[in-house]
Amino acid sequence: MRLRLTILSTVLVALVSGLLLWLGWLLVGDVVAAVPRMPSGTTVRVDGVPVSADELGEALRSRARERVLLVGGFAFVVVVLAAAVLAWTVCGRVLRPLHEVTGTARRLSARSLGERIRLDGPRDEVAELADTFDGMLDRLQSAFESQHRFVANASHELRTPLSVIRTELDVTLSDPDADAAELRRMAEVVREATAKSERLVESLLLLARTEGAELPSREPVDLTELARGALRTLDEQVRGAGLRTDVSPDSAFAMGDPALLERVVGNLLENAVRYNAENGWIAVITGTSGEWTSLTVASSGAEISPDQVEGLFEPFRRVGAERTARTGAGLGLSIVRAAAGAHGGSVSACPVPGGGLSVTVRLPAPR
Repeated sequence: MRLRLTILSTVLVALVSGLLLWLGWLLVGDVVAAVPRMPSGTTVRVDGVPVSADELGEALRSRARERVLLVGGFAFVVVVLAAAVLAWTVCGRVLRPLHEVTGTARRLSARSLGERIRLDGPRDEVAELADTFDGMLDRLQSAFESQHRFVANASHELRTPLSVIRTELDVTLSDPDADAAELRRMAEVVREATAKSERLVESLLLLARTEGAELPSREPVDLTELARGALRTLDEQVRGAGLRTDVSPDSAFAMGDPALLERVVGNLLENAVRYNAENGWIAVITGTSGEWTSLTVASSGAEISPDQVEGLFEPFRRVGAERTARTGAGLGLSIVRAAAGAHGGSVSACPVPGGGLSVTVRLPAPR
């Protein structure tokens, strides 16, 4: 690129210089021709040689043009060479930040994403390119760190039930007096740990299929009816915890994939039941306004500070529970956010005064 810019600049200077030389050659001839003429037949001695007045004007014009070509040609060569050297030097200085960008890109790897260009100097196009590159590196570093945390947390979550299974098997097998009751107890623990691993794997697969994926189908779906169906599925848990439920009576249709929206509503209500307080409450509010249909699931529960709400949408975060809790996979709200994004919608949450959480999902309404 430096060579191409130098050649282009030199060629442009040569063309302009050649044009100026040609104009100078024409102007010198015209100036000499404009000198007042002597009377016809007059003889003038030039260097001791008699020359007629008519021949003198032509001789002077030719001589002036020769001098212009001689001096101008020498100046033309000097200017073109100087332009080439100057263009090469200036292009090198101007393109130096591009070499820094290239060098940084070559040095980067997953382990050195913290390096930045941070170009100083005038805010020109090259500086804008460097700033854009730094911004891209910020996003890549954030994505890599997020993926590293996700993999570490997923490994931990999968290792926990496997450790439980192995421990139960080792303890039971090391006891030579283990009877049928002990074996049955061990089998129940192993089955519970296996079921937890299965639920976690299914949630991870659903999250992977949802993020950045195209929806298989779009059709009007009644979110109110989905909420009623999810509560019927959770009826035993709701009754066992003594929870009061309230669902909006009116239908609220959203355009989307029925199976995925059913999972969205199910995840919100499962979280509302799982992390609720004893004898608490759950409120499901649906409605349509303009081009958007909203679903809000609010519930009582543990106190949550506002600065903790955004982190609940990260994978393996649980409302009012430690990451190693045995209930839930900690992927419910992550799947809700990914599904809402796949539909072109959004999700937000806020603490409920007195304890609990309110989550609102906005989805496109049917036209």
